[in-house]
Amino acid sequence: MNRAIQDTKVFISLNIPDKGIDLLRAKGFQVTVWERDDHISQQELIDTVQNYQALICSSKDKLNASFLQSCAHLDIISQFAAGYDNIDLKEAVRLGLPIGNTPDAVSNATADIAFGLMLAASRKMFYMHKSIAKGEWGDFRPRAHLGQELKNKTLGIFGLGKIGMEMVQRCRGAYNMDVIYCNRNHNPEAETQFNARKVSFEELLAQSDVLSVHSTLNAETRGIFNAAAFRKMKPTAIFINTSRGPVHNEKDLIAALQSGDIWGAGLDVTDPEPMLPDNPLLDMENVAILPHIGSATITARDEMARLAAQNVVEFYETGVFTNRVC
Repeated sequence: MNRAIQDTKVFISLNIPDKGIDLLRAKGFQVTVWERDDHISQQELIDTVQNYQALICSSKDKLNASFLQSCAHLDIISQFAAGYDNIDLKEAVRLGLPIGNTPDAVSNATADIAFGLMLAASRKMFYMHKSIAKGEWGDFRPRAHLGQELKNKTLGIFGLGKIGMEMVQRCRGAYNMDVIYCNRNHNPEAETQFNARKVSFEELLAQSDVLSVHSTLNAETRGIFNAAAFRKMKPTAIFINTSRGPVHNEKDLIAALQSGDIWGAGLDVTDPEPMLPDNPLLDMENVAILPHIGSATITARDEMARLAAQNVVEFYETGVFTNRVC
């Protein structure tokens, strides 16, 4: 067995599924897992990993420049997530610290959540379910609590990557929705397979009946869905976000729903997280909110654990790894 691997200690900052832990231990790594339910603080993580050579971390860990400088001795950081907006990549590059992630593992699971939120918001499902618990199931009223049908509507995708493609496939198959998207680059597969059309951000806002966000969070996308953007959308539009909460301005979203600039919303991500229980979005009829569970399936989490561990294994075995971010 590779002596370097035998001597390598890996710290995992969250209690990931056994598939990843078992893979590392089977290869001979010395593995320690943070098994407490409360999240490890940044300072405690810094202090802990001083005695480790590799880190598997969470997207909740703030790996800013200060953290990376304090942990520059690490050989590799592998993130248990597809996104990596919590990591200062420029500083990681400067320090020569390899960063990995777990792309593709969450595509199906997250697209299911986006599709479910679209359907739930369009028919006011969460609000109507709560009305039963409140004893408000009243008589039949033909004009009360009316939702929207989705067949043949226009789906707009902001960030048409793998998750967005899964969302498009679901919406085309279930509701024959026309597809438009806003990306930096063309997506030839989407254009060929789904007759998707690439449009400008302004056109995306104006034409979408359902606008589903699947972008990364970066300086360009942070807060891009603000009051000005919502005012340009259809008053019948439904806004869906399963990417990162700060992509939308939550105060502006609340105001847009209250004023009727848009019709409804479905969120699996909020800003901040966790959402406060008195947030007005939770009581709105046309809104469906989930507590960031996009990847919460057995299949997705097992694959995330495997990929996060595989990054570490490949790095020590070959010096390179497939899912390298920088």
